[in-house]
Amino acid sequence: MARRPWSRLEVEATVRDYMEMLSLELRGETFNKKQRNERLRELLDNRSHGAVEYKHENISAVLIELGMPYVNGYKPRFNVQALLREVVPGHISPELRQMIVADVDAEARVEVADPLALEVVVAPLRRMPKEVRDRAWTPPDRVVPVDYLRREEGNRRLGDAGEALVMAYEQARLQHVGLDHLARNVEQVSKTQGDRAGYDIRSYEEDGRDRFVEVKTTRYGKFTPFYISDSEVRFSETNWDKYQLYRLFEFREQPKLFVLPGNISTNVNLEAINFRAGF
Repeated sequence: MARRPWSRLEVEATVRDYMEMLSLELRGETFNKKQRNERLRELLDNRSHGAVEYKHENISAVLIELGMPYVNGYKPRFNVQALLREVVPGHISPELRQMIVADVDAEARVEVADPLALEVVVAPLRRMPKEVRDRAWTPPDRVVPVDYLRREEGNRRLGDAGEALVMAYEQARLQHVGLDHLARNVEQVSKTQGDRAGYDIRSYEEDGRDRFVEVKTTRYGKFTPFYISDSEVRFSETNWDKYQLYRLFEFREQPKLFVLPGNISTNVNLEAINFRAGF
């Protein structure tokens, strides 16, 4: 039996509900997803709890395509109804944009009593299958992507806070196994050598081999894309056996971490964004 397509009224109501949740999350206010799901379904045409969840996850995918943060906990699903992509941009209000700008630009202050609490708490994400990537959507000219994720990437205070936490984590990891002499030599290369090294932190394996760590930090969920430079990608290719990308996410009260080891291009889908024009 074929699925009934969602009507515009249903899509409008669902997107409006999602944007309310996003606004609450950005303000640090809690809400009950199950209760909101039940209330929303009263406005819809006999939709199940799971169908509403799936539509919310579709909205997360559209927001990621628009360069925006999404509601944490709604895993992005990119098999998206065309009508949804038409409706979502109209619900990105000026107030929501201002709220996101303030959140992205805010100073990052996170205190973690035990850095080892960051021990890899989630499995690393897997690349999106090719058949799904091929359905990727390019916003039409009338839809201006927001790309707050690029703005977050440029938040030096957030980047510094993430690197400081990873420095503490690496030192604690080595001290935990009695390698204090290696812990003392962990180096924040982004500070001592600058940003052109191709990685942020030089640490060590337990056998003394180098561990080159690139740190990418976001306040948002684990599915949030990140920017990576050409030099960082090339460094991961030539040093694949020593390279690890640390992805810090939910960098608020309780940051979490997953690790992508080796050549970064084998772990993520790389999309060319900019070109340098020269003569």
